[in-house]
Amino acid sequence: MISFSRRIFLIAALLFLSASFARAEDVLLTIETGHGIETYDRARLEALPQVELTTHTTVTDGPQHFTGPLMRDLLADAGVTSDRVMALALNDYEIDLPVEDFTRYDVIAALTRNGEAMSPRDKGPIWIVYPRDAHRELQDINFDYRWVWQLTRLEAR
Repeated sequence: MISFSRRIFLIAALLFLSASFARAEDVLLTIETGHGIETYDRARLEALPQVELTTHTTVTDGPQHFTGPLMRDLLADAGVTSDRVMALALNDYEIDLPVEDFTRYDVIAALTRNGEAMSPRDKGPIWIVYPRDAHRELQDINFDYRWVWQLTRLEAR
């Protein structure tokens, strides 16, 4: 038979572990800044100034309306000062992105599309979206590769 104090310890340990797992599951984005790691849940991402962007994509029909923080604001909030970031997605896609894109264009970390939060099936929960319709040069295939859906991690380079 387990002693009372041992039962209390086991219950406390289980509660601690379940709380830790719940917090880990709430993290949508991890940013490796080069001097530390920042994690973002939906609330922290939504606390950043939100921008609305309507543009066409190569993988959807018609114009799409996106909302989310500017990538430059997100990187500044995390303390990223590098010239490049590696973007990694849930589906194992990864691409090296020039931070200059985010200062030159109003690229967003989209959290919603057409007013709805995006699930992984819908390219979410975070999708790097370029203002494709506003700049002709962004309609080049080399920029299409930079639209990272199912974004989970950014690493400063």
